[in-house]
Amino acid sequence: MLAFLFATIAFSIDAMLPALPEIAAELTPENVNRAQLILTAFVAGMGLGTLFAGPISDAIGRKPAMTLGFGIYIGATIAALMAQSLEMLLLARFVQGLGASGPRIVGLALVRDLYQGREMARITSFVMMVFILIPAVAPALGAGFIWMAGWHGVFLAFLLFALIGAGWLNLRQAETLPSERRRPLRAGTLAAAAREVLSDRQVMFCTLILTLGFGQMFGLLSSAQQLFGEAYGKGASFPAWFALMALLSGSGTILNAVFVVRFGMRRIAKWAYAMQTCVSGAMLVLLMGDLLPEPLKFPAFFLWAVSVFFMAGVTFGNLNALALQRMGHIAGMTASIVSAISTLAAVLIAAPVGLLYDGTALPVVVATLACSGLALWLMRFLDD
Repeated sequence: MLAFLFATIAFSIDAMLPALPEIAAELTPENVNRAQLILTAFVAGMGLGTLFAGPISDAIGRKPAMTLGFGIYIGATIAALMAQSLEMLLLARFVQGLGASGPRIVGLALVRDLYQGREMARITSFVMMVFILIPAVAPALGAGFIWMAGWHGVFLAFLLFALIGAGWLNLRQAETLPSERRRPLRAGTLAAAAREVLSDRQVMFCTLILTLGFGQMFGLLSSAQQLFGEAYGKGASFPAWFALMALLSGSGTILNAVFVVRFGMRRIAKWAYAMQTCVSGAMLVLLMGDLLPEPLKFPAFFLWAVSVFFMAGVTFGNLNALALQRMGHIAGMTASIVSAISTLAAVLIAAPVGLLYDGTALPVVVATLACSGLALWLMRFLDD
């Protein structure tokens, strides 16, 4: 069930990719790059919403908070269906992201209610596996809905997913936060919990590293359709290539779930960022030196893109588990602060990277190398 809820969030991002050219042609033909903001607007709304979703769930319970989030998401989806301008669509996507923060953040708190330590990391890895694998089918499904109803059809799919998720949650999931463990929404209580989270060294380093990880992944996502279609001439087969990329990179979450209990969360995440730093460094050299023959340019880019998503599957679950490890008594607040900071700050990385698209993969490769290298250096400050 949690995997499906996370999948709905991932679908809300990735299913938009094949719709961007049509939206750009209809709503912003004078500057087609602006259509990329449809992705970052959603992520920005989700980042802001995470500030509130966790504390609300600590006060009223996990199920009511997630249901409230779905209600906001559904309302914004209906508004997007009626949007007549790019500005209105961006506003609807921002509010849609606000609603999506409910299941995303409260889902993590729910897992923390039931598990801790490496066992939590194992469970989170399986949930994140679906989050990473959804891109395997999202563009293809999105293209199918676009074929039936234009770009509006994607939002009809979002509406369907949200209704299924909300129904499943309320019919099948028991409340995991009993009333005696809830923390009322009082300014003093919230401020004390926030101070505890913000003053915890482990939590803050995990948050910073997650910011760098999300930033490089969202940067690639925002440029993916243009890179595949324009830079490498794979526009017609983009959904299929994106699906293959997601399937290959999804093996990272499977490997993490199998080995995290043996090797620990910090060590595996450190290995992943070291791998990504080396691969992106090599890719940068190949691009800047124009060292690849024409037939190998797309295969090299494709394998590099797989490595970016593989890194996400190996690191995100572990870093969230490390951040929540000592914060079970304020899991909602912790999940909110970690996700809010990492997501909003990641937008500040991803949005400029997407807008700097110049017909090559160079901007996103440089950003990924910088983010992974800095994340690798910061990993030395974490405890397992």
